[in-house]
Order: sequence, then C-alpha cells, then structure tokens
Amino acid sequence: MANNKLNFDAVVVGCGFSGAVIARQLAENGRRVVILEKRGHIAGNMYDSADENGILVHRYGPHIFHTSDARVFNFLRRFSGFLPYEHRVLGHIDGQLVPIPFNFRSAELLFGDSRAAKFKAAISAAFGEQSRVSVTDLISSGDPEIREAGSFIFEKVFLNYTSKQWGMPPEQVDRSVLSRVPVVLGYDDCYFSDLIQCMPAQGYTKLFKNLLSHDNITVELNCDAQSLIFADTKTGILNFDSQPLKVPVIWTAPADELFGCIFGRLPYRSLELVLESPAVTQFQPAAVVNYPNDEQFTRITEFKQLTGQNLEGVTTIMKEYPLDYNPQSKQGSLPYYPIINSQNLELYRRYSETAEKFANLHLCGRLAEYKYYNMDAAVSAALSLADKIIGA
Repeated sequence: MANNKLNFDAVVVGCGFSGAVIARQLAENGRRVVILEKRGHIAGNMYDSADENGILVHRYGPHIFHTSDARVFNFLRRFSGFLPYEHRVLGHIDGQLVPIPFNFRSAELLFGDSRAAKFKAAISAAFGEQSRVSVTDLISSGDPEIREAGSFIFEKVFLNYTSKQWGMPPEQVDRSVLSRVPVVLGYDDCYFSDLIQCMPAQGYTKLFKNLLSHDNITVELNCDAQSLIFADTKTGILNFDSQPLKVPVIWTAPADELFGCIFGRLPYRSLELVLESPAVTQFQPAAVVNYPNDEQFTRITEFKQLTGQNLEGVTTIMKEYPLDYNPQSKQGSLPYYPIINSQNLELYRRYSETAEKFANLHLCGRLAEYKYYNMDAAVSAALSLADKIIGA
C-alpha cells in the first residue's frame, strides 16, 4: 500500500457495488476511506470494457440493472446517465425459441392451440389474482391440467438448466432458486417486473469511476487484503500489518477467507465465460438465449443488444459454462453463486457469529453475507450499512 492505514477513517475490502457505495457515503460524510481491491480493476463483477471490435463487454457475465427502489436509483444516477432497457430472454426448447419466463405465448408455441387454450383458461381461473406464479405452484396444483402442464414446464425449462447451473439434481436446490424465474399469467415477455429497468449509458466501469471520484477515497488495486488484515479470534481485534486496526472495516470478500476458512470453505458455483466474435451484425433475436436442454453452456449473451451499440458486420457473444468453484484452479477460481442449503447456511452462521466478536468489523455484500443479491439489493444494503456506521 502506498499509504499507511492510520491515515484513513475506514477500510473497505472489495470494490464492487457494496464496497464502492459505502466508501462514497462515508467519504461524503467527511471520512477518509481506503479501498483494498484484489483485482487489477474497479467495479467488481460489474466491470466492463471494449473488446477488439469496439463492443462494450461485461467481462464477468451480463448485468442488467432493474429496481423498484427509488433511493437506490436516485443515488446511482448521480454518477451515470441511464438508457431505458427492457430485458427479454428466449429459451431454446424443442427446436423453438420461446419466451422466458414461460408465458402464454410459450404455451402456444410448445403445447399447440388446443392444449394451450385449456392451460390458459385453467391457470387464469386458479391464479387470476396473480400475474406471476412459481413452477412449484403449478406442480402442486389440485387441477390435473395445471399439474400436467407444470410438470412439462419444469422438465423443459427448469430441470436440465438447474442441473447444469448448480451441478446437482433440482430436488437438492433451494426452493427460493426455483422461484426466481416464474411462470407469467399472460403475454408479458419482459424478464423483470421492476418499475425501473435500464442500463448505464457509458457502462458500469464509467459509473464506478464517477462513484469513486472523491478526494476522501483512495483505491488500492492488486492489493490482497488477506495478506494485510489478520482477524485474531481470541482477542476480537483486527490487525493490519501486526498493528491493531480500530477504524471501521467493511469486508465484502468471502467471509470464510477473512478467518482462514477455519470451519471449512463456503461452497459456491463458478463460471467459465467464453467470448466469440461472429462476423455478423446480429447473432440471435434476443440479448440472451437460454439453452436449458441442449449444449453444455446455459446461455448465450449478445452484448450489442444490451448496450444498444450499432456496429455492422461484427458482434460479440458470451457462452456461460457453469462449474465448481475452486480457488486453486485456473478455471472456476471466482465465486459467483452461493449454494444455499441448510448445511451451507449453518456453516456461514459460524463465520457470521465469529465476525460479531469484532466490534469494528462489518460484513456486507453477496460474498460476505453469503446471499444472492441483485445489484439494486446490494446497493440498498450498502446504503443502509453506511447509514449505520455514520450514525454510530
């Protein structure tokens, strides 16, 4: 580090949304903040940059901003303009491209007119007050027409995709995961239902540059906080280069790593992301096409359709191959998705309770809290934690 930690009023580990938002809030409150980022760039998994074709690529997979939280959006638009964008996804199922989430148009394409009509009437009668239901609601329905259709949807849309994504049978996947992609009662083909859906006009990295542009914020890239910060569980003291660290420490990296994985490593799923540049203006009819039953990858993203760039004769796509998380391996070395089940949550609880022994330690973010956070939820949690620290 170029600066001694004693020159700062707070230490933030990690420069994704959680760390950057907290740093900005503290900085605006007069606190001098240093951010320690292990990677060589800001923005965490939101990092984007132009490829050799001039196409803005989300280097860690597609990120679409959506929220119904006015405070979150009002905060972020201080640092970036936003372009309206409604995300639509297609699924390659039985040789056809059908809307995902599964809706009435999906039923017409896969069931045929007669069966689709019966399904639409039955599901509307059973769930008429709702606009979206989970596939598990259909499978457990008392109506045999709905139950049969639910089983078909589960097999064609969820079963193999879930097995690929999580590396386990669907029955072992937490119910909350299956509920993330609902069945739509109607023809709405928009993937999200939030009031605000958009993309940063100049990309996420530019947003982060503006977010971190404050005299009270210092960012240290290529800085492994694990080699600098030691959590002494016997004394409840955080040490920085063997010196007690008394200022607030906001840890957004995996919680187990802070404590040397003393209880065992928290399991995650990771991804191998493969970029290709087909010599065509448009590769596919939607920004994202899911492949639940074919191929080893789960989906293909075409970035021009996310960013609205107009470039003739060239495009950039990304294929996502799920795999086990292994920090010692070249492939799968980044933790993407916490594997939520009772055993893993109990393991995380032990780390969380250990963290509570440190009065100046705050765990924040999807890795530190072992949660699946959408971007807006991560920003909201960071704003709330910053309020708490400032108030204290």
